[in-house]
Amino acid sequence: MKAPSKKAIAMIELIFAIVIVGIAMLSVPNLITTSTNSSFVALQQESINEAATKLNTILSYHWDEQDTDPKFIDPILVVSNSSSSDLDENGTTGRRKGTPKESDRSFIRADGARLNASTTLGLDSNDGGTKDDMDDFNGENVSLVQIQTSNNDYVDKNISISTSVKYIADANGNFGAKIINYNPNFGSTATGTTNIKAISVTLTSSSGVKELNKQIVFHAFGCNIGATELVERKF
Repeated sequence: MKAPSKKAIAMIELIFAIVIVGIAMLSVPNLITTSTNSSFVALQQESINEAATKLNTILSYHWDEQDTDPKFIDPILVVSNSSSSDLDENGTTGRRKGTPKESDRSFIRADGARLNASTTLGLDSNDGGTKDDMDDFNGENVSLVQIQTSNNDYVDKNISISTSVKYIADANGNFGAKIINYNPNFGSTATGTTNIKAISVTLTSSSGVKELNKQIVFHAFGCNIGATELVERKF
């Protein structure tokens, strides 16, 4: 009489199962590393967005303190160290070469005043502590405060954003051509006042984690071109 048979796992099946589990276990460290790196990238992207937002905010301000009078459209300001005659006033017309007479972009304000660009950059004494033009941000250093603790393993800490604004040369551009190519030299500082203000925003953080320690720098520039008034038309 035969003994009743029972289902069981063959030795070869057991070996295959052990091999598969081993392969899966070998991939776990890589998965953890990938997850950690993703966290680093996310924090890096947040820092980039913060610095870019700061820079875009500064660019939305008036070019100079002399442009901030709300009663007038921002005029083009007279500078002491213009490197191209194409950027200067065309005779006594109040405008640069090629600017239509109908344009609001003029060296002469509506009250007849011709104004010089500010020689001192930084928050002005008559601003009452409120920033109203680009160079008011010069020398600003802001620290971001952590207002809530995180349960995650990694969090950005000790974040600071510093800003510098300075005049740079406006010479390296073919301003008389139909297509203008301008290559700003953010590493230089011009003497006197020019038609270009360079803005640099630097974000740094030190979190005690090597991968999170960073320095992110954004550069941009603003031009002395005055402003225009929008006219509403009904059709």
